Amino acid sequence: MEQRNISKDNKSRNNQFRSYVTKLLVLCFWLLVWELASSLIKQELFIPSPRSVLVALIKLSTSQSFWFSITNSFVRIVLGFVLGLLTGAVVAVFSYKSRLIYELISPLMKVIKSTPVASFIILALVWVKSDYLAVLISFLMVMPVSFSNILYGLKSTDEKLLEMARVFGLSPWKCIKAIYFPAVLPFVISAVSIGLGFSFKSGIAAEVIGRPANSIGLNLYEAKLYLMIKELFAWTLVIIIISMLFEKIVMKVLNIHGKKYMHKP
Repeated sequence: MEQRNISKDNKSRNNQFRSYVTKLLVLCFWLLVWELASSLIKQELFIPSPRSVLVALIKLSTSQSFWFSITNSFVRIVLGFVLGLLTGAVVAVFSYKSRLIYELISPLMKVIKSTPVASFIILALVWVKSDYLAVLISFLMVMPVSFSNILYGLKSTDEKLLEMARVFGLSPWKCIKAIYFPAVLPFVISAVSIGLGFSFKSGIAAEVIGRPANSIGLNLYEAKLYLMIKELFAWTLVIIIISMLFEKIVMKVLNIHGKKYMHKP
């Protein structure tokens, strides 16, 4: 038995190692494509080389305003994401319980999903200060995703289990913990994964248009305005890295806690 467990652990480590190597090779491939494109065009104004972008990023990171901008944008976007996720979840629960609420809310969610982000940003500038624009836009982009995923998860709950819970007289809390939560959890994870990507893209777009002080969006706009292409690439790289790292951390935490919960007796 112990030997079998050791062999499973070794196999898991080997698979993990292969996965890391594959990802590294893929990254190297695209860096090579980038380098070749830069070498062929030979115009740093259009496509700077990876090395020059890295140098620009290192220079940017030595200034205090660089870290202030990252912190401000990150806090705004994450705040909008969390508010959107929670609001979508609450509205989904009420819509699951009441057909009337669902009929009232569903068209609104469809309108939000269908409206272009740029339209929301321009309209929102009339209502809120540019400092809060990224929060509002991130919130609006995440809420429909959270609503639709969690509502679908609630509707997919096994009716036989719910009937059994009613027969045995289980309390509402026990029903939520033992039946609803395991059914909805995969949909919550999906909502978080999709919502994180939406929130970062839409939040930064809102900052580019609203241009609040000490933000990534303002730095992107100024880099484009003054044709600082290396800096523009560097800030774009920062957005990608922050978004991917944050998503990876959040998904890791959700998966770990989800597995622990699912394995509870």
